Order: sequence, then C-alpha cells, then structure tokens
Amino acid sequence: MKANTLKNIFNEFEHKSTFVSYSELNSGHINDTFLIKATGNKNFILQRINHKIFKDVPGLVNNKVLTSKHLKSKFPNIKEEELNQKVLSFVKTKNSDFYYYKKGGNYWNVMIFINDSITHEIVKNEEVAYEGGKLLGRFLNLTSDLDSSALINVIPNFHDMSFRYAQYTSSLQSASKERLFKAEKYTRLVSSLKDEMHILQRLKETGDIPTRVTHNDTKISNSLFNKDNKGICMIDTDTVMPGIIHYDFGDAIRTICNTAAEDEKDLSKVEFNLEYYKAYEKGFLEQTKFSLSETELKYLPLGAKTMIFIMALRFLTDYLNNDVYYKIDYHGHNLDRAKNQFKLIESFTNKIS
Repeated sequence: MKANTLKNIFNEFEHKSTFVSYSELNSGHINDTFLIKATGNKNFILQRINHKIFKDVPGLVNNKVLTSKHLKSKFPNIKEEELNQKVLSFVKTKNSDFYYYKKGGNYWNVMIFINDSITHEIVKNEEVAYEGGKLLGRFLNLTSDLDSSALINVIPNFHDMSFRYAQYTSSLQSASKERLFKAEKYTRLVSSLKDEMHILQRLKETGDIPTRVTHNDTKISNSLFNKDNKGICMIDTDTVMPGIIHYDFGDAIRTICNTAAEDEKDLSKVEFNLEYYKAYEKGFLEQTKFSLSETELKYLPLGAKTMIFIMALRFLTDYLNNDVYYKIDYHGHNLDRAKNQFKLIESFTNKIS
C-alpha cells in the first residue's frame, strides 16, 4: 500500500501528530496492520479491519473500546500517558468515531503503540508460558465485572459445539467415498468423544458456567511483553465478545503446548508439553482463582481438551468438504492437520488425569 494512501487515512484521526513513515506488521492473518512513526517520537498502530470476515465493524470496534475503557478504569491513579503504555488505547477520528470508513473501501482504526514491547510467535520456555497465563488471567479478572451483554457477538457460534457438530454431520453426508475411507479412524474418534465434548456447551446453556467477557484469540502472539519477558497486556481484541473462560484458556493451551507444528505429519513428534501447561495454568490461576466459580475451576482442563477437539473437528470437516475453508498446500493437508490435533488430544489425555 502506498505511503500517501496510509498518510491520508492516518490523518482522518485526531492523533495530534504528523505522519513520518510506516512499516507493515505481519503478525495477523485477517487484518492488515501498519506501524506508523510520527513526529514527537510518537508511534501508532493503523489497522485495516477485514469487513468480509467481520460483518459488523462498528460493533466490533465498540467492543474493543468499551473493553479498553473498562480496563483503564481499574487504574484510576495512573496518568493517561502512562496508562496508554499499559492498556490498548484507541484514537478517535475527526468525526469522534473510533473507526474511519472510506466510502466504497475499508474500515480503519488507530491505536497508540506501546513502546519497547515484543511478542512471541511460539513459547520457548516456562517463563514466557507463565507470564502469558498471568496476562490472560488478569484480562479475564479485570473484565469480570464488565457486563458481557453490552458487547456484540463478533463471530456468531464461534465456539458453539452443537454448531460445529452440525457442520461436521453435514460434511459426512456429502463427502466422497475416498475421503470417508481415509478419514474413517477419525470419524470413529469423533463419535466416541461426542458426549464429553458437549459438557461445556451444556454447562453454559444451563447457566452453571457464566457467560463473561472473553478474548477469543489467545494464541501467545496476542500477549504483549516487555524486553525482560514480563507481561504488559493482551492485544488484538477484535474478537472480544461474550463467552466462557474455558475456551480462552483452552485455545491458549492448544497453541502453546503442542511440541510440533500444527500440520506436522510425523505424529511421533506431536506431544503435549506438560511443563508449559503447568506454567501457564499457574500464572492464569494466580490472577483468576478468586473471581472464578468452583465449577469454572473444575472444568479448566476440559476447556483445553475441548478446544483441541474443536480444531480437530474443523480440520476434519473441511477435509470432508473438499477443503473449502482453510488454505491447503497439498492434497490431504487438512486431514494431516486433523490427525495432528487428535494425536495432541491423545497425549493430553495421557498426561492430564
């Protein structure tokens, strides 16, 4: 994208700075994100929000702003400038909205950049896992008194097990005989796990597990650290919406504790890293143990198993549907991804009892 285009978009916001230069950040898979360097040694994040994926961008941005304002309210004695380096802070446009829409084009928002910060694509030691757990736990604890009904569902049915099972059942009806044959071992596994994998869904529906404000994209790269690997805050809050904490905890564990890449074909390399699990759980519970119910705490491990299963099911469903959702690099890629996640479930089950 041309510098002049970004400069013009950036200048629609009330940042009280002058555009100097930009660089593109490549950490996300859905939105386009740019680091804007401005006068006065100020830095900003300019983000294009993918409105083809997110159908209600104004609602999405409102979710992010409400959540950040609530987090900021927890630190009443900290000056705004310092607070902007601890919590995601959004900049208004000249029209006083927190997003800019270019007619016939795209939606954009601007955040204040948190200086001297780093992210990790993967976890390489228990210290980072522990700090990551503390960050998510603190986010959930500080938002535990924010009314989740004030937020929209950015992606309806995102972690709804009944919805995912319905998609899977439909794929069984339309799949080719060849693909059904190659996936037979794993379709049997799905059947054997069905009841257990609906436990959290049922507890949510009965109200035994409360609906809270949740992050919904808790991979480690969405945890921001300082250069000493101490946690600063959770970032990429595009998917903040009502949910249950088990899916946040579980998806973090799923992405942190696999000893191999998500599409590793040599399943002997796929193991569940128990040490990282314990470190992440320790940090998480230090921040949440007084704000979570006994039922929520009891089912935390099941949250991890359920999120691994959901991804296994989604990969398997896409394979049976002839690979229409996830990008693939070769024939059978989605089946390999599913096999990988089912092996992770097996390892998890053997190590967590």
